[in-house]
Amino acid sequence: MKHVFVYGTLRAGEINDIGAAAARNGISTPRLVGRAAVTGRLYDLGDYPGLVQDEAAGPVRGDVYEIDDALVPVLDRIEGIEPGGEGVFKSRELTVTVADRELRCFFYPVDDVSVSGRTRIEAGDWISYRLARDSVAMLEYGH
Repeated sequence: MKHVFVYGTLRAGEINDIGAAAARNGISTPRLVGRAAVTGRLYDLGDYPGLVQDEAAGPVRGDVYEIDDALVPVLDRIEGIEPGGEGVFKSRELTVTVADRELRCFFYPVDDVSVSGRTRIEAGDWISYRLARDSVAMLEYGH
């Protein structure tokens, strides 16, 4: 079992929902350990966000799951992680605090080059940002 910190489309209810990804692949359901935050900058990359680690920045909110090891390659595929390849997302590790417990988690950050010219999500929460952004777009286009 491993722990993963998810901050974007892998969160519950989002387009790459971690539970749905596990179910599609016959892997046991990830267990939500709790909410957490990491220090960094969150950016809008269109259909998904990108997190740049930055100790001088504010909190980026997400969720920590305990997952079956078999789910790791599935998540890597979703995030475009290729062995020896260079994609937008990287697989990294960090320690997060969940309900007064420190847990070592892996997660998928991006680098500064990937967010050049992109809108920063100041509040640090992809879901609330996306919902607000999408509702504005719907109003503008009359839907």
